[in-house]
Amino acid sequence: MDQEIIHEAQIRPLAHAPLDHVTTFLICRNALLRTGISHILADTPFVVAAETFDNRSALPAIANETPVLVLLCESLSAHVYEDTLKKLNAQCPFARVVVLADHLEPQAVVRLCAAGLDGLCPTAMPKAALLKALELVMLGETFIPGSVSLELLKQEPRPQLGDGRVAPVPDTPEGMGKLSKREVQILHCLTQGASNKLIARELGVAEATVKVHLKRILRKLKAANRTQAAILGQRASYVC
Repeated sequence: MDQEIIHEAQIRPLAHAPLDHVTTFLICRNALLRTGISHILADTPFVVAAETFDNRSALPAIANETPVLVLLCESLSAHVYEDTLKKLNAQCPFARVVVLADHLEPQAVVRLCAAGLDGLCPTAMPKAALLKALELVMLGETFIPGSVSLELLKQEPRPQLGDGRVAPVPDTPEGMGKLSKREVQILHCLTQGASNKLIARELGVAEATVKVHLKRILRKLKAANRTQAAILGQRASYVC
């Protein structure tokens, strides 16, 4: 199934000590947006290169195997994104490429992942979540927003009943009504991609407390892991 591409770790070399220093190239023709992104990444491991680039052809050829990060901050059509990704991967084979954009169709995201996309981050993403997403990308994972994952799940063929009818989509994920107020708060944080440490800081509780609540959430929702729980949380938010 094509959608499986979004869950697979990339096979290219992983960054060594990714939290220490990651050379980051911005491809962005909008000077104001470029300045804003540079400000967000200031004093983080993602060190923006001094050069600014209006298009991918201006990027320097990167021959060694040290992964770098390329942030593509342009409003392009899915077709142009796909062509740009293929050319970037040919020019800089060890670069991780993340697109900062909104309103991409889920199926287009799947095609872009197949073309070499390592991450898709909405422009309104909070700074802490953005940094976590970029860290995951530099560790070799592919990141896409939970809302896109939810749309892909909704588009999957639904199982048929014995009489040939298509099974209905449940209105509310099973077990959602059993969650306590605190568990609902933690589940909401999960849908934002927050780590246990970040959730603990946000809610003013110990990280061990978050872990206990998380176990209860997984049990009540009958979820196998935090990612599945986050998707169920997104689905509940969408229904509401």
